[in-house]
Amino acid sequence: MCESVSFSHICDSCQIIFLTPSIYRRKILNNIEVISFYKYKDIKNLLHTKHTDLGYYIYSIMARNSFKKFATSFLYESKISAIAIDDKTNSGYSHTAILNKQLSSKSILPEFAKLRAKNDISYSGKGKEFRMMNPRDFSFKKPKYKEIILVDDIITTGSTLSQAITSISRENYTPLFCLTLADASVK
Repeated sequence: MCESVSFSHICDSCQIIFLTPSIYRRKILNNIEVISFYKYKDIKNLLHTKHTDLGYYIYSIMARNSFKKFATSFLYESKISAIAIDDKTNSGYSHTAILNKQLSSKSILPEFAKLRAKNDISYSGKGKEFRMMNPRDFSFKKPKYKEIILVDDIITTGSTLSQAITSISRENYTPLFCLTLADASVK
């Protein structure tokens, strides 16, 4: 970002200046809280690296600065599962799996390949009407723990997370809350 020489893809100074997370909260389906760490507009260019080789490194840095810090301070009375939305491997890695992996802690067990869309429709840049007319149709494989944190990179309309909540609730699992890197609704 500052173009200084660094052994990391984003130098420590730029990580402090540009990637120190804040907490943004909003509610979606069934009054489930979504906690986001950044404003979409502030990290838009970084998020758009997700389908490139560079994206693996950028997402890893953002995940350490936000999800890992969250997990180390999060305490819960019992162990819970964290499930990434549609963590299929594209371009050599899954950006949602990178985020989910950083949640490993005393209270949180990240699990993988548990919630996958049956269709390959891209929601990127699409409005709420398109999203409602083309549901993800998630396949849900039961995780180890009944209480779940859902993980995604961006929340825009909330339809993807709402569909995920419906899918896991239908199987008598409890979505506690959702975590995303960025919220597109925060100005």
